[in-house]
Amino acid sequence: MSDKEQLNNAGRVDADAVYVGKVDPGKGFGVPWQPAVSPATANRGPSPVIWAMLAVSALLALAVIFVLPGVVEQYELPFTPRAEITTPVVPAGTAAPVGNPISPFEEAQKARQRAEAQDILASLLDRQSELELLMVSTWAPYAYQAAIEFARLGDEAYRTQDFAQATDQYRQSDAALAALLDSVPAVFSAALTAGNAALDAGDATLASNQFTRALTLRPQDAEAQSGLARAATLEQVTQLLDEAATLIAGGELSGAETQLQQAIGLDPLHQSARDQLAQVRSQLADNSFTAVMSEGFAALQSGNSDSAIAAFERALAMRPGSQQALEAITQTRDQLAVDQITAHQNSATALEAEEKWEAAVAEYDAALAIDLNLVFAQQGRDYAQKRLQLDRLLQSAIEQPARLGDAAVHEQAVQVFYTGRSLENPGPRLQQQLTAVETLLEKAQVPAEVQLVSDNLTEVTLYQVGVLGRFESHVLMLKPGNYVAVGTRAGYRDVRAEFEVGFDGRSTPVTITCTEEVVAVNRR
Repeated sequence: MSDKEQLNNAGRVDADAVYVGKVDPGKGFGVPWQPAVSPATANRGPSPVIWAMLAVSALLALAVIFVLPGVVEQYELPFTPRAEITTPVVPAGTAAPVGNPISPFEEAQKARQRAEAQDILASLLDRQSELELLMVSTWAPYAYQAAIEFARLGDEAYRTQDFAQATDQYRQSDAALAALLDSVPAVFSAALTAGNAALDAGDATLASNQFTRALTLRPQDAEAQSGLARAATLEQVTQLLDEAATLIAGGELSGAETQLQQAIGLDPLHQSARDQLAQVRSQLADNSFTAVMSEGFAALQSGNSDSAIAAFERALAMRPGSQQALEAITQTRDQLAVDQITAHQNSATALEAEEKWEAAVAEYDAALAIDLNLVFAQQGRDYAQKRLQLDRLLQSAIEQPARLGDAAVHEQAVQVFYTGRSLENPGPRLQQQLTAVETLLEKAQVPAEVQLVSDNLTEVTLYQVGVLGRFESHVLMLKPGNYVAVGTRAGYRDVRAEFEVGFDGRSTPVTITCTEEVVAVNRR
């Protein structure tokens, strides 16, 4: 009979032997285990007790040789079920061959090897159960089958009681299963990576499979759960992205933005959708910015600088720090300033021609408020200010001619007159002023007859002339101007008389008489 046939017909292992798959601890060989004789005891001299034990051992060995095979025939191992075979019938009268008896020491060694094989087999079974819970056959079927094959070979060796070989095979199986368990983190990581790659590639089926595998290994992993949920919406997201791409190609950016927002609503982690939405929004912002800038340039071209600046400032608010908007605002303001300065300059020139010097000064001041370094405004203001002062002095002399009677005022008026006469191309207003002042200056030097009337009791003093004394009538020749006469008399209140000598050479009589008597306080 071949080894394979013997393995197929092998019986169940004893109570301590278990196999990869199922454990049946309720069955056994039924042969009690005997302790081996220690070497220390064997070295002592033979004794009756020892001889008795040897005899018993020999009987046990014969039982193992002749009884144990018949018992094994009643059991099967799990990996290779034994087929029913027919045992050859030994002719009557034929004695069974007698084998070499097994010593207690050898039996103890086998028992120890069997226990070692069973310990490793227990570890192997634990790892197998753990791997089956992780559905190892879905992610490492070949490696798992190879590990199980080592266990099967161990079972075959165990049936033939080659426990050392069984131990080695079980150990290899246990190591292979341990390696599979150790590879779980790497397999999990690879499944996540593959799932995410499948999401990026738009393969919903592959992504779902990979994240399902990852969840089999780590059911509570948030990333794997999220990935599986994303895979469930991937087809809808892909369709929305395709529709958005079509809208973008047609220039319908607002519609594309709506589609992309819906896609991100289904899968907030879809990076491609997020990137496309950012690009669409950036393009929309660029379009709006360009439209506002174009509005500003159109206003500038039409000469509406204020509207242009307002548009450029809106563009700057849309894109803070935009160099284009800042430069447009600067250029427009410069242009606006140039226009305003030119307007002030033209207005000042026109006002100068009309000899409206005060208004001209105001125009030059407005230009200098825009740019203090404007030479034309500096020089123009200086000239206009001087002309304004000349105008005011001449007009004051004309409007208050009486003041010309004062020597200082008269001298100043003469200087102002000659200053005006020295100007080239005087305007009509200046010429009229000079003519009027010249006439007044001439008349201011022609005295007029003035009669003062008193009571010959009042002392009269004329401030601009001196003390005149008492008189009833006194005639003086006075230049045009304002005069003050004062009268005093003992016991009477002083009197004061102000009068003007006109430029027409005529003057009314001036009366200066103290008539109000003063009453003494201590008078009795």
